[in-house]
Amino acid sequence: MTVQNGDMRIRMTESLDLDLNAEMWRCNRCDHTLIGARENYKKGCLIYNRDPREVHQPLIEGDFTFAPDPEWIRIVEFYCPNCGVQIETEYLPPGHPLTHDIEIDIDSLKGRLQRQELVVRDGHLEAPA
Repeated sequence: MTVQNGDMRIRMTESLDLDLNAEMWRCNRCDHTLIGARENYKKGCLIYNRDPREVHQPLIEGDFTFAPDPEWIRIVEFYCPNCGVQIETEYLPPGHPLTHDIEIDIDSLKGRLQRQELVVRDGHLEAPA
């Protein structure tokens, strides 16, 4: 198992780690604790609702510019509240709740690691050699 600062970490995304011992989501850039790992990590982030026209500039002038209509779509960005690294972005219809895109069965994962069905090497889950 890989251990950093006494905690077992698994890299889940480019900027997000699962600290399995503490059962917490952490920013892997600054080690900030976001929220408990049984929760949606996005709830522990700073959230910025972007106007899609800021990101996707109109291609032509007129009523139909090929830029997304903010009445139909919103861009939601998630940032670490400590270091400001962008952790995730999602496109949602206005009023749609935040998606819960990563849900780990922590108890099962811990059991598989305990039985050595899986191992953690350099922050990644692998089958044992």
